[in-house]
Amino acid sequence: MDNNLEFPDGLIFKLPRDGAPDFVKGSISIKRAELVSWLSGKNDEWINLDLKVGKSGKSYASVNTYKPDNAQGVPTVKLDDGVKDDLPF
Repeated sequence: MDNNLEFPDGLIFKLPRDGAPDFVKGSISIKRAELVSWLSGKNDEWINLDLKVGKSGKSYASVNTYKPDNAQGVPTVKLDDGVKDDLPF
């Protein structure tokens, strides 16, 4: 388990309130100034967050820092230099 979790400032994830319809899976609260400040410190084009529930039952959002390498996860495609003329497209 990753003990170096990063939490986004200004963003809170909550599980659905009691009595909420089944299609409501949770809610996100954003404190705009804090989240914008936190995002301004990031250089990545995309920031992925995982919505989780701790052993205590408390919900939270944390930054997903997973980066696949080409040895595993994301397949690479090597194109053949020869083009086949019998392709239907």
